[in-house]
Amino acid sequence: MQATQFFDPALLKKYNTSGPRYTSYPTALEFNEQFSYANLVSAIKESPNNELSLYVHIPFCHSLCYYCGCNKVVTRHRDKADTYLEFLAQEITEKAVLFKNYTIKQLHWGGGTPSFLRHEQMVKLVALLKENFTFAEQVEMSIEIDPREIEMNLAEHLYSLGFNRLSIGVQDIDKKVQQAINRVQSTEFIASFIAHAKQVGFKSINIDLIYGLPHQNIATFTRTLSKANEMAVDRISLFSYAHMPTRFAAQRKLKDEWLPSIEEKFALMKLAIEMLCDFGYEFIGMDHFAKPEDELAIAQNAGDLHRNFQGYTTKGGCDLLGLGVSSISAIGNSFSQNTKELQGYYKAIATKAHAHEKGVNLSRDDIIRGEVIRELMCNLYLDKNKINEKFAISFDDYFADDLPLLQTFIQDGLISNTRDHLRVDQKARLLIRNICMSFDAYLKQHINTQRFSRVI
Repeated sequence: MQATQFFDPALLKKYNTSGPRYTSYPTALEFNEQFSYANLVSAIKESPNNELSLYVHIPFCHSLCYYCGCNKVVTRHRDKADTYLEFLAQEITEKAVLFKNYTIKQLHWGGGTPSFLRHEQMVKLVALLKENFTFAEQVEMSIEIDPREIEMNLAEHLYSLGFNRLSIGVQDIDKKVQQAINRVQSTEFIASFIAHAKQVGFKSINIDLIYGLPHQNIATFTRTLSKANEMAVDRISLFSYAHMPTRFAAQRKLKDEWLPSIEEKFALMKLAIEMLCDFGYEFIGMDHFAKPEDELAIAQNAGDLHRNFQGYTTKGGCDLLGLGVSSISAIGNSFSQNTKELQGYYKAIATKAHAHEKGVNLSRDDIIRGEVIRELMCNLYLDKNKINEKFAISFDDYFADDLPLLQTFIQDGLISNTRDHLRVDQKARLLIRNICMSFDAYLKQHINTQRFSRVI
């Protein structure tokens, strides 16, 4: 893959606005408290699906990374997880009854830091899930890991529990950067742990990298990318640091003068994409890279890639059930979310046996637009005839008010619009969010797009 085609400075500058990442449509900003738990139960009963992806949120972290915008609880007291697991067990028991006819095809633990849990706590949680849900024989089980607080034998332990995929937070290997973001860790240990996990039997390993962090420059990030290549992982997630100190208090510890300028940040992104493509990774989407033999790359080449609240996935046919504080579900024609605050979660579970807070029922228009946005986000191509057949519409008529918004992209050679299809040019990969915004009915109602992160 030739990475040079993705970069036209004039076009990237022109379109570098704020916009949704479209892990869902509508986005979570449209969730509302009018969508009740009874609505969620109805959505489960009415869903035509019988396959399920489980997401379990473990909110705890040992220390605070100053860049982080995730929902987390920072503590050194591991026993707090015992309390959390007690309440989580109640939620699991309550929810599992509603999914008796489902088979679990995918399980993901995120956070926070799921590796915060002690070995025996992990055993307990896996057993609890398997006692209450029906797991497929070839289930995909993945977990996010903070490499600072683990031992080498964690790989064997996780594999013995059935986990077969790992995601490890690296972010940057430069010590000055690590100190600034309060995330000092051993690159040598991470590399050794990844090599050991491969020997143990893990079939897929992902690492996260971030560009735009304090003190990053071309020289330091070149070393980070080269080291990532040496680790020979299957996937790399490359995230843009979104500096929003008014929203995330910890980011106020990162001084503005430490951050790369807009031009420097663009150069870091360009460097990363070029190097990762040169290393042999396929550029899957906005922020994901995968080896050609990885199932994400295979799915995209076949036009079968999907996107949900966990990002790019091959499990597009599954409903998604989120368990734990702040977790999000996508069941049938609905999205929903648990309460985001830990004590509120405990109180809700104790009094109601569930922590549902808000959600949204998808209208027919939501479903149609969601399909269009998802196809463009995942596969950079949309077959209008398939949309017409699936929803009994005439695409050009249905989107008569939206298609004129594509004209600027057409004039800039970023997308082609024919009678039968929409095709996104390779040089528009970094601007796919902008293109999808043309089909977002909710953005037309909201003037202020600054609620979202910037595209570049």
